[in-house]
Amino acid sequence: MIAVGILALLLFLVQRFFTLRKSTRALIARLVVNVAISMLTFVAAVALVQPAAHWALRWSAEKPFGLVHVAALPVWADFTLSFLLMDLAFYYWHLANHRVPFLWRFHNVHHIDPDLDVSTAFRFHFGEITLSSFFTVVQVSLIGISPWTFAIYQLAFQAEVLFHHSNLRLPIGFERLLSKIIVTPRMHGIHHSQVRRENNSNFGTVFTWWDRLHRTLGLNIPQDEVIVGIPAYTLRQDNRVPSALLMPFRKQRDYWRTPDGAVVERAKAPAESNAVRLAE
Repeated sequence: MIAVGILALLLFLVQRFFTLRKSTRALIARLVVNVAISMLTFVAAVALVQPAAHWALRWSAEKPFGLVHVAALPVWADFTLSFLLMDLAFYYWHLANHRVPFLWRFHNVHHIDPDLDVSTAFRFHFGEITLSSFFTVVQVSLIGISPWTFAIYQLAFQAEVLFHHSNLRLPIGFERLLSKIIVTPRMHGIHHSQVRRENNSNFGTVFTWWDRLHRTLGLNIPQDEVIVGIPAYTLRQDNRVPSALLMPFRKQRDYWRTPDGAVVERAKAPAESNAVRLAE
């Protein structure tokens, strides 16, 4: 937890000097909203997700139960398989949060942030975190991951979520190499686009391989052409704490139309025609 906090602070400071996308809203106002939402996120995680994970870890170890217990594996193979399966499961969970209307009601609170930076990584509705506790039980139990592998994956998961939500500009050549393995700020920035097709791409959390495998990878949109947010929830009052927390329980708008009824589309095809080559 301390290491994650230090990384968050470092990324927050560094992204102020090496900025990837221009801000559209005042930073302090956004931070107040994101911190308020994240406080409830933290409570839900401590009260529900962590106990759920610990119960599932004990249960699968006592049986033993899970995919990694089907055959006797060397320690290194058990660790590698468990780590990869955890990340693949999170790919499917993230995909479900976009494709299942009930789950999207809650996940949308994360996406209506009008800018994208490290603080967005903490901005999840407590309802989404509550629902994820059930997913965690299924995920950990079916995989049969060991407690120490789970702890290592959680550290990598949290560090990567902070990193790819950051507004950190990396040298494009370096980021292109990095994005062949892990999710990067430019890659995840496209996922937060107001263009529906782009929003429904790049679901990976740690590794980019799952998007490549499932053909959900989209890298060829330059960051200066990405407008962050969800079109229907771009009014300033939508991003206030009470509105954001109550949003999942209210009648939903047509997500992909702006308040004046327009559909956000890309006016011209990307200059980079190769969808799996990261644009600057």
